[in-house]
Amino acid sequence: MPERVVAACDGASKGNPGPAGWAWVVADDAETPSRWEAGPLGRTTNNVAELTALERLLTAVDPDVPLEIRMDSQYAMKAVTTWLPGWKRKGWKTASGKPVANQELVARIDGLLDGRQVEFRYVPAHQADGDRLNDFADRAASQAATVQEAAGSAYGSPEPLPSSRPAVPAARRGTAPAKRASGSRTIKAKFPGRCVCGRSYAAGESIAKNTQGWGHPECRTAAD
Repeated sequence: MPERVVAACDGASKGNPGPAGWAWVVADDAETPSRWEAGPLGRTTNNVAELTALERLLTAVDPDVPLEIRMDSQYAMKAVTTWLPGWKRKGWKTASGKPVANQELVARIDGLLDGRQVEFRYVPAHQADGDRLNDFADRAASQAATVQEAAGSAYGSPEPLPSSRPAVPAARRGTAPAKRASGSRTIKAKFPGRCVCGRSYAAGESIAKNTQGWGHPECRTAAD
């Protein structure tokens, strides 16, 4: 049994909501992709695809083995590491009293995380010299969303095709969240409102636009 497993997972939605897919990949000792799986989700959102990818990865890896998970979705990562305890204390309600989005998925992930050693690592997406496992999972999820067919090492599938999306050169990198929508920007809110994650934001707070409206910059998603 390995002492530690390094893996990555990702989700994609072509339209957000739109045709979606999920994928995970596990590395060998040299951190080269060695085992992977991807699958279709029909029409759904990017957030559902990201959470599903995490759920499928946790299901596929022995719970007794310490696991490092690399993700480019701050929403999915924060949902299960930062926001989850508060949601549970409030009876699966957000700070505004509304039901938590994607509650069933988050609850299943919570159960899969119980009692196991997992380290989450955020990696920026679509970088010219970015994390190779995240890139692999990104390509596999995108392919599954496009063709709506399952694939993976157990199927004897070839490595997913390179992405047609241009990578971001290292010199242009900032601290923006992964999967930033092209041309999107951060502004100061003129009025208070509520983010897609369910939490409120105040007037004067920095917000960013995503395909579902305005909200916290870290919750921003793009239709890919």
